[in-house]
Parts: sequence; C-alpha cells; structure tokens
Amino acid sequence: MYQQQLDSYFRQHQDELISSIARLCQIPSFREDPLPGKPYGEGPAAALAEALKLAEELGFPTRNYENYVGTADLGGGPAQLDILAHLDVVPPGEGWTVTEPFEPKIIDGRIYGRGTADDKGPAVCALMAMKAVKDLKIPLSRRCRLILGCDEECGSSDIHYYYQKEREAPMTFSPDADFPVINTEKASLHSPFFAKFPETETLPRILNVDCGVKVNVIPGTAEAVVERLSLEEASEYADAVARRTGVSFRIAVEGNKTRITAKGVPGHAAFPHSANNALTALLELLSSMPFAHCPGFDRVQAISAMFPHGDWAGKSAGIAMEDFSGPLTISLNMFRYTPTSLEGVYDCRASLCATDENLRNVLMDRFSQAGIEMKDEPINPGHHVPEGSPFIKTLLKCYEQYSGRPGACMAIGGGTYVHHLKNGVAFGCADLEVDNHMHGADEFAVISQLVMSAKIFAQAIIELCQ
Repeated sequence: MYQQQLDSYFRQHQDELISSIARLCQIPSFREDPLPGKPYGEGPAAALAEALKLAEELGFPTRNYENYVGTADLGGGPAQLDILAHLDVVPPGEGWTVTEPFEPKIIDGRIYGRGTADDKGPAVCALMAMKAVKDLKIPLSRRCRLILGCDEECGSSDIHYYYQKEREAPMTFSPDADFPVINTEKASLHSPFFAKFPETETLPRILNVDCGVKVNVIPGTAEAVVERLSLEEASEYADAVARRTGVSFRIAVEGNKTRITAKGVPGHAAFPHSANNALTALLELLSSMPFAHCPGFDRVQAISAMFPHGDWAGKSAGIAMEDFSGPLTISLNMFRYTPTSLEGVYDCRASLCATDENLRNVLMDRFSQAGIEMKDEPINPGHHVPEGSPFIKTLLKCYEQYSGRPGACMAIGGGTYVHHLKNGVAFGCADLEVDNHMHGADEFAVISQLVMSAKIFAQAIIELCQ
C-alpha cells in the first residue's frame, strides 16, 4: 500500500530533494571552538538554522534546542518514532578533485560534496519522506520527529543534551549507516596504559618511539630512534620482520643514532583485517633487536608479546571471544616511549558477551605483570535490539519492498548515533557495495539511492505511526 503514490511523488520531487541537500551541503559545519549560544561554533549552528528554515518552508513545526539539536515534527499524536540524523561534518581535508568540499556538484547520477552521504543527504531524505506523507494526506495517529544533531562526529554530546530534556520515543532509527538494518553494535574498551622506570644508559638502547594520531585509527606509519646500532645490523633485523609482516622499514643513520620508520597500511580500528599495523610491526622489530636489557626494553617486549603483529583477535592477550555479534577485535594504535616512560592506547571492539571479568580485568592483570598500569575504565556496553521485534520486522519489510533485495540484520564493531538508545537501530542510507568516500576526499551520494531511501523512510513512517 502507498508504493505507487510514493513512487509518483518522488518522481515529481526528486529535484527538490537534491537541491535541498545541496543547499545544506554549502555550509561548512565541522565543529570549531564554542561561541556564545553556539556550543559547536559558527558552522554547525548555521547548518542547523538553515535546516530548520527548510523544514518550516515545508510546513513542519520546529524547535531549536540551544543549537545542540533541532527538531521537526509530523503528526500530533503521542510520540512513536524518532529519526536521528546529524548536520555536522568532518573537516574538508585535502585531495578533492571533482569539486570543492562545500560546492555541491552533480555528475553522472551522483551528488558530490562534504556531507552528501554523511549525513546531510540522509537527513534531507528523512525530511522529504515526512513531507511526502504530509502532502499525500496519509493519516497518522502518532508522532514522527526528525532530530537534527550537531555533534555526531565529535562525541554526540548534542544527543546527550537533548535526552536530558526529552524522553526517547518508543522507536528510533538513524539514517547514518548502511541498509538493511544494523541492530547490534559491539561493546568497546579504549583504556590508556602507562609506566615510568629508571633510565639506563647502557648501549645499544631505544631512545624514542612515536606513533598514532587517534585511538580508532590503525597507524600506517610508526617511528623509532635507537642508539648505537649500525645500519647493517638494523637492516638485517628489519628485513626479517618485513618478510614476516609485510610492513616496510626505512633506516637512516644520524651519528650514533639510527632512525627507523615503519610503513604499513592505515585503517579503521573496527576493521583491523583490512589494515597493516605499522606500530605492532615496529614493536616486533625492536623486541627482536639486541638492545641492552633494562626496565624500559623489558616493557616494550611485554607489550609486543601482548599485541603481536597480526593478532587482532586478542589471542595473545588472553581475551579472544566470539558470539552472535561477531569476534572481538583489538588493535594497538597509539604508543609513545622515552628512556624513562611509556604510554599508549588500544582500541578493543568486544563481543556482547564481554564482561569486566573476561576482558578488562584480564588486560589489567597482563599489564600489571609487566609493570605497566592500565587506567581503570568501564567497558562501554554493547547495544542490541532483537531482530524479531515488530519495529525491525517493519523496517526490513519496507527495505525489501523498495530495494527488491532481501533484508537482514547486521552487527558492527563501530558505534552509531543510537548506541545508547534502548530501541534504536541504524537504518540506511548507504549501500554496502558502494564506497561513498565518507570522511575522505570526493565524498558523494548516489542520487537513485537517496530517492529510494526517501521512499523507504516514508513507508516506514506510515507503517509505524498510523
């Protein structure tokens, strides 16, 4: 029911959908320093003002929650469905070739620009889905609310603020991921560790290790400086480790010091199998070298033994596990070393069966045995909405109806906007088979996918809120 009407509606309103996306994507809305009344800076506040203006032009009542989030409502009954999207974007970055980041451009059935896929395009799809239901005069007995946040990319403090003021709707989906439905998100643990120890000047020794920019980014490069180790000797060890790991090493001698640079393949910590961690390869190399034994070198060897190159399942750390949410993954992504101290952070995406006893405490004990302290932080619990719920069954039915593909639930290692909502799932807009270059140069959305998403959202609103 309603498919013919929605197909016809979006044939007539496709241009409006795309022009509205372009309108919002012209605004640079990455987070900056707060300003009075603008907690995330000028850009996110400007994008929110423009989005609420667009919603009002389309006939929806709106509210601005102090520039943290804004809302647009469809239907006047009790709350039933929240659609949670965001207007903030990552910084533009370099390497754009098709257009400038904030100059949306349509080429070959795609719209290019920062935010077209993440997440202004999907946000406008949801808004236009609401407009279709309204314009077609389809009666609803319960309210659908579009929530437009401004801080998803930097921690989601916007949603924390909103839910201090408003209650969760009985059902929530976020069009900020992939179709069909993501109903399971793993637990996580990102605990720093550190140690101090007396300096030992016996040579050869490690002077410095420096690696990592963000805890959730597997490093593609890592660097160490060692003292009193010849080029020939360092090269012999490096060649052996390079053959085992696939990571390359560049070695340069500077007086009594030798600089070793590891080059691997960077990646997202949720997908460690798709990267080649330069840091763990470098630690393996250092651990194999004939340095004088000292408290610092002993700890480097212990860390390398806990996080050996290629072991992203946590077997060596004693924390490997798996359940219906998938296997645990762990990657060591940040590390600093001096002759008197070390510090680092790992990224662990744990199966839903993870507990303090089988994960956090095990890691704390292993670090402690090596003379290293791990910060005592709680596990961020996983998230799961049963796939047999009427809510998810309805979403999958709507997806299948308009995509012609079978619907299924998915589990991911990352966290989405709905991770802390009791009955929240991620639902669209991306196609798993399409690389939209999210967070990269030349980000784009496929126009036919956007139109299909708007139809799916409209159908879901109808079926959930009638």
